[in-house]
Amino acid sequence: MAKDYYQAIGVKKGASDAEIKKAYRKLAMKYHPDRNKGDKKAEERFKEISEAYAVLSDKEKRKQYDMVGADGFRQRYSQEDIFRNVNFEDIFGGTGLGADIFGNIFGAAGGGRGGQRVYTSGGGAGFDMSDLFGGGGAHRGRPPRGSDLSFELPVSIEEAYGGGSRTVKYQSPQGTKEVVVKIPKGIAPGKKLRLAGKGNPGPAGAGDLYLTVVFEEHPLYEVEGSNLVLRREISFTEVTLGTTLEVPTLDGPKKVKIPPGTQPQTRIRLPGHGLHGPRSKKRGHFYLVVVPRVPRKLTAKQKKLLRELGEEGL
Repeated sequence: MAKDYYQAIGVKKGASDAEIKKAYRKLAMKYHPDRNKGDKKAEERFKEISEAYAVLSDKEKRKQYDMVGADGFRQRYSQEDIFRNVNFEDIFGGTGLGADIFGNIFGAAGGGRGGQRVYTSGGGAGFDMSDLFGGGGAHRGRPPRGSDLSFELPVSIEEAYGGGSRTVKYQSPQGTKEVVVKIPKGIAPGKKLRLAGKGNPGPAGAGDLYLTVVFEEHPLYEVEGSNLVLRREISFTEVTLGTTLEVPTLDGPKKVKIPPGTQPQTRIRLPGHGLHGPRSKKRGHFYLVVVPRVPRKLTAKQKKLLRELGEEGL
């Protein structure tokens, strides 16, 4: 199926309902199985554009798709959920091409039983959506499941590193709800946590709750992918002569040697002391960035010493 529903039918993301309908109808007339008997490529293209239209022509489905994209959407909606209540008769009515077969398989308006061969008004043998999408007669008329809910879940870097749990409050049509969420060790920003049955209620059961992980701003660290960056000010003499600093990492305090003559913004790496990677268990790195501290005020003695250093070429 299409990775991008808008691209599948050739419209922009902000397209109107009329533009979406017009674009789909044009393509559907071209790739309809009744006009491309035995053409598997045309059949696959018809499946692709029909799924795209089923989603984009429905306000709630389109809203969910815009939030999570095609892959995330298909994790939340089954094939029959996608095609439920879609009015294809409005597209194919009067064309002589099979239309009510969508309803036969996915429970929308239209007569007939899922799985049987449907004939067009022109008298020729029509296509069967069970041939295209597989089975489905047993699901005809099945009541809809409640809609899903999606929210962001702010977590601290420490929680992402070591795992934990968080009590989350969220708003639903039934009011404020509360749920305890387990945060897996090593989770990365952008990952989604699914809580089955915690969405909006519906005749066939409640939808799901999806929480997208975002990192809270940390008082010490900056996050660069799976790497952590700590900026630390040190004095001019420490930069020039070298020193040893004790820095806080996720694994506890670590001593870091600052070589003499370290230049401003130099990154000193501690391998493997960052966060877990999004696609592997291998950890990123911890970087200490040295920032020379320039004093705002100097004593008379300090000024005298600095002038003497200046005379020596420093």
